Amino acid sequence: MSTASTPAAGAARPFPIAILVALVAALAVALMPTPEGLSIAGQRILAILAFAVIVWLTEALDYAVSSVLIVALMALALGTAPAGTGPEMLGTGKALAKALSGFSNSALALVAAALFLSVAMTATGLDRRIAYRTLNRVGTTARGVLVGAIAVTIILSLMVPSATARVACVVPIMSGIIAAFGVDKRSLFAASLMIVVAQATSIWNMGIMTSAAQNMLTIGFLQKSLGDTPAWSEWLIAGAPYAIVMSVVLFVLTRKLMPPEKESIEGGKEAVRKALTEMGPMTAAEWRVLITIALLIAFWVTEKQLHEIDTTTVTIVGLAVLFLPRIGVMTWPQVQKQVPWGTIVVFGVGISLGTALLDTKAAMWLADIVVKALHLETLGSFGIFAGLSLFLILIHIGFASATSLTSALLPIMIAVLQRLGGDINVMGMTMLLGFVVSFGFILPINAPQNMVCLGTETFTSKQFTKIGLWLTLLGYGLLLVFALTWWKFLGYI
Repeated sequence: MSTASTPAAGAARPFPIAILVALVAALAVALMPTPEGLSIAGQRILAILAFAVIVWLTEALDYAVSSVLIVALMALALGTAPAGTGPEMLGTGKALAKALSGFSNSALALVAAALFLSVAMTATGLDRRIAYRTLNRVGTTARGVLVGAIAVTIILSLMVPSATARVACVVPIMSGIIAAFGVDKRSLFAASLMIVVAQATSIWNMGIMTSAAQNMLTIGFLQKSLGDTPAWSEWLIAGAPYAIVMSVVLFVLTRKLMPPEKESIEGGKEAVRKALTEMGPMTAAEWRVLITIALLIAFWVTEKQLHEIDTTTVTIVGLAVLFLPRIGVMTWPQVQKQVPWGTIVVFGVGISLGTALLDTKAAMWLADIVVKALHLETLGSFGIFAGLSLFLILIHIGFASATSLTSALLPIMIAVLQRLGGDINVMGMTMLLGFVVSFGFILPINAPQNMVCLGTETFTSKQFTKIGLWLTLLGYGLLLVFALTWWKFLGYI
């Protein structure tokens, strides 16, 4: 890059045009005549939603920064809007409380606790030990390593409730294996291995409720709208079979589209054994984390069957144990340094925005438009699911975060399902649409875990998209098959 094209140190960066476009769009929505059936407060929330979608789509601002700006806009826009049918204004104090309401939601507490648990796994090295032990059992063939990568992803999805944290753990291990195998990092073997890590992570975000932040957001909106949520085990029973089949599809696709240069590679298993030897025997801290997580999984699985303790409470109790003196395995300074606090901010504001869409009835107003425009009232449950799923998959191409996509669209989807009524299982179908939100398969930019893997420079965006397009097409087909079979049997369709 020439020096002429590089801004001087301290020079002001140009104001992103996307922010201006977002502000203009928000003003246009806010200042237009209020449509019939929509309150002024609802209209202003839709204006803020338009701003948020444009900023999130273009990534003109850091997600955390955009979240702070959204809070400010909500406080001002709602504070100067009528509180009800009369002329009295809501006031900025009450409006700010609404803008921050997401931070008191139990779903946010679960996401924060999950991120803290990830720190415990990393601090003790338990995540690396699990990955190495899994890989030690799959052999040194290219086929075996791919199977091992998927297996590691599944195991860590149960134990590390953060997609980005899981990939951040696995990527260095896979990079070491690529080096130990003595193949070029731009080889088909290296490329396929890293692509599998990224795509399998997205797949298992669907299979396990606590594996991804967007799942928690879906749970939060369901709690707000319906006062009830699926249990951890219900999510697993619905999602895990689909994720298993998708994992097989991913394996076959990768082997077909990116066959490795050679099948049997010497030296890989020795490298993994060496890494395990260097780690030594399991420490007391690792055992405490492992036992704690095993107990958490046991309580998650038996929720609503053997006890009524919700997933969030169970997780926070487990986290508290890991902080206790002499028993715990991490300190608060460790958490401060390693937890992505921006993710928590984005999540809290996303809940607030979605809740405001529901409270002001703006989501229901939009739902009426969607129902009439797509003639959804003429379709059965299967047709509705097929149409809404396809819409979510297509629009996800423009989003770099499943969390932001969930914040923007899941409240509207819930309102659409409530508006249609009839025999629709609103909670069940919303959960299934929550699976679809994790379809970030096509572009590296569609999910943070994709970008982490892309940063290894083992594959190109073209290679990723080549597999991602097929995975998306076959994944959508599988959604329809499961909707007609397994999910219909469970009563969700």
